[in-house]
Amino acid sequence: MENRVKQARVQAGFTQQQLADQIGVTRQTISLIEKGSYNPTLRLCLEICYAVHQSLDELFWVDEKE
Repeated sequence: MENRVKQARVQAGFTQQQLADQIGVTRQTISLIEKGSYNPTLRLCLEICYAVHQSLDELFWVDEKE
């Protein structure tokens, strides 16, 4: 699966630390999400979406094939 979270974060002009601070998690959490090593809660997914001005579908939707 392509990493859309990292792309959206960079496009929004955030470092991992800045995004983490804005949504109230650690930089390590953002790093793990971007690596695909951490499965965030729905609430955390929504917080990321709000911060980078993207929809849940744009960042987290996974097709059955993936």
